Amino acid sequence: MTNATISGRKLLVLLTGISATALIHAPALAQAAPAQEAAAPASEPGDIIITARRVNETLSEVPASVTAFDAQTIATANIQTASDFVQFTPGVTIVSSTAEAGDTQINIRGLNGARDAESSVALVVDGILKTNVAALDQNQGAIRQIEVLKGPQGALYGRNAAAGAIVIQTQKPTDTLTGNVRLSYANNRTIDGDATLSGPLGDGIGFTLSGNYFKTDGFFRNEFLADRTSVDDRETWNVNGRVVAELGADTELDVKARYGQLSGASIAFNAAFHLPNFAAVNPAFYADVNDHRFRFYSNIRPTNNQKTLEASAKLDHDFGDVRLTGWLLYSDIRNNLTADGTSADFARYIGAANPAGQATVNACFASTAALTGFPLNPPTFIGQIPVPFIFAPANGSTFGPYSPTTCDGTQYQVRNQRDLSAEIRLASDGDNRLDWQIGAYYLNLSRKVGVSLGGDTGAGVIRNLYNPANSANPTSQLLADRFKTDVYAAFGSVDFEATDSLDLGVALRYDVEERRVRSLVPTATDPFTGGPINPGQAFGPIQPQQGSFKQLQPKVTARFEILDRTYLFANWGVGFKSGGFNNQGSAAIVNANFNQFLSLNPRVLIDDRFRKERSSAFEAGIKGRIGPINYNLAGYYTRVTDMQFFEFFVGSFGLLRVVSNIDRVDLKGAELDVNVELVKGWKLYGALNVTDSEIKANRSRPDTVGNKSPYTADYTLNLGSQWTIPMGREIDFIARADYRLTGPTWFHTVQNQERPTLFSGLLPGSALALPPVVGNGRFDVARRGEFGVLDVRAGIQTERWRLTAFANNLLNEPVLAEVIPAIEFGGSFLSPGARRLYGVEAAYKF
Repeated sequence: MTNATISGRKLLVLLTGISATALIHAPALAQAAPAQEAAAPASEPGDIIITARRVNETLSEVPASVTAFDAQTIATANIQTASDFVQFTPGVTIVSSTAEAGDTQINIRGLNGARDAESSVALVVDGILKTNVAALDQNQGAIRQIEVLKGPQGALYGRNAAAGAIVIQTQKPTDTLTGNVRLSYANNRTIDGDATLSGPLGDGIGFTLSGNYFKTDGFFRNEFLADRTSVDDRETWNVNGRVVAELGADTELDVKARYGQLSGASIAFNAAFHLPNFAAVNPAFYADVNDHRFRFYSNIRPTNNQKTLEASAKLDHDFGDVRLTGWLLYSDIRNNLTADGTSADFARYIGAANPAGQATVNACFASTAALTGFPLNPPTFIGQIPVPFIFAPANGSTFGPYSPTTCDGTQYQVRNQRDLSAEIRLASDGDNRLDWQIGAYYLNLSRKVGVSLGGDTGAGVIRNLYNPANSANPTSQLLADRFKTDVYAAFGSVDFEATDSLDLGVALRYDVEERRVRSLVPTATDPFTGGPINPGQAFGPIQPQQGSFKQLQPKVTARFEILDRTYLFANWGVGFKSGGFNNQGSAAIVNANFNQFLSLNPRVLIDDRFRKERSSAFEAGIKGRIGPINYNLAGYYTRVTDMQFFEFFVGSFGLLRVVSNIDRVDLKGAELDVNVELVKGWKLYGALNVTDSEIKANRSRPDTVGNKSPYTADYTLNLGSQWTIPMGREIDFIARADYRLTGPTWFHTVQNQERPTLFSGLLPGSALALPPVVGNGRFDVARRGEFGVLDVRAGIQTERWRLTAFANNLLNEPVLAEVIPAIEFGGSFLSPGARRLYGVEAAYKF
């Protein structure tokens, strides 16, 4: 299909969805209950009360761009997790769980939460800051309000809020026994349900108990395994408990606990090559990622398991004019995965240096001989021997990663994190011309990260980070470390109502992060290469490292009411994300396998320690309400220093995940969102964000200066409507549609450049004896193109129950969830997004 055809179809969908069906709802239209028990400001129908500055305000009064969702919208749109509400939020995109559960990257206006680094977005649930990235896209329980704040929020909301903050409030206990249950069934045997029970336990004490369950067979199947196992199946459940007790007239204790489990598949990726000179032999060697046809056929069934345990306690005491709040949070999220390897094309597992690896070598040859002719995605193929085709053109193989043979080995990854954090805050009551708050924060974090590559003897994966050479799954490469962090912070803010029309605010936070890392890799030999199992050990034992990262984060806001309910606003703030450590030995792998082997000039600069990220962000705009119309128009500019960026390396050494730094990135853009209730029961919503990004300096890859910020869509467009029609006897027909258009997106700093690859280094000494330039990669085809997704829902409802039919991605748009270019490999790793999901949903409450 041509690009013109695609654009034409999207335009037709857009016009049909808006003009004919008129079915999308504005996230900030319905009346919400006050966010806190304190007195809310005067509001009108259509207002939503939010807490963007830790006080109750209407959405139009907040001097910043905020997208808010009330309880009615959350229920009607079936918003469960961040992946759901991000799709309704202009200027925000998400990549979630493409490699593993909890692997979430949220991008707000060009600032991205780099994989394997800290998040750029703070998650605050019921006033408590959560510090594990894995929690970002988890179900948080019975949600009744969501606020997405854009721009640096660290001074107000704490750690890792450089790009913004997600503020969630869940249901507090009710005065009488109430409950609700929801269940849906969709194609691919997809079951989704949740239930909540809430009520009193006695005088001044109540509870809320909620749980959710989700299961799906997924959209894609493994063509090689006999049972055609799904490669994207998932089953997850969570139980949430909350008890709120009044310890006297002025004191409240809020205790929460959550436990959940997830199991399913992992690493649902295909590879696409970007080698234009190879395309003379087979055009598939130079593939546009947008034209890729996904096929999966690995001999190892990928698995993913995650367990989550959280417990918190929050104490509020009202002294009259001053309120004291203190909380304590314990979090333990454990994650592991198994999957096929990536190294078959580089013959790692057929070049054993000693007899210990011969079982694996024999298995590799035997599996290749048995599968000669098995169809793989072009240009890959299985020849008579596992030797790469550049060394054996007549009968060699091109496997690609995740092949049906044993020649690519196995991988086992562990990512476990345990946190203990606390905060104490003293604040004025919010009813004065001058309001203030001061506080302190502490976090102790312990994280274990391991990536283990092993030989595949056909016996599967042994779930240990290290297996000896004589085992059925001998370890070939191991990166494993224990990371420990202590965070200390102090903060304060002042908001001053200078006049009846002018409101000014100043906030300040100072963070100190003390970080330490210790290698967990034993001294052992790789049975396939004869070298150490961690390349860093070639220079002696890997020594522990430590570092301190500090930052002052100011924020200034101003709001001026120029007309009744019409406000000019501006804000400026500094964002901060701590530096840290990669798995120790990462720099040695890059230097030995790329900088030295390819004689790269300029060199790729990767360090075992990456720098802190700092941003300076300014925003100004106008917002307000005219009759039934709510609107917000804003422009913004952000300068990012040492932006943290995830890079993926693949080669004969196996695979490597690292965080690098981009020295400077400039981000500027504009955002407009409007929502209106034209007539009673008919609501319309539209939002547009345009972001212009540019890399200004990048010593890691200097030739990328002038390129765009990775993971940043050029624009996002949200359009839609909701239509409610009374049908008599308190029954309403309700229908909605949501259309989201996401603009073109680069996922790497290397974009239109041509770069040497491992093939450039191998070709001169191979049987083909071609010049190195023939193996160069060009990555202009690695950009994800524009795509649009249309979701629709329609059904009937009363005060007690509702019955709904729904279709997500109604037009079955073939979405790319993520593209991970591996530059020196000469290609990209592609993960597919969700296809069409259609089904029915029933809900009941009492």
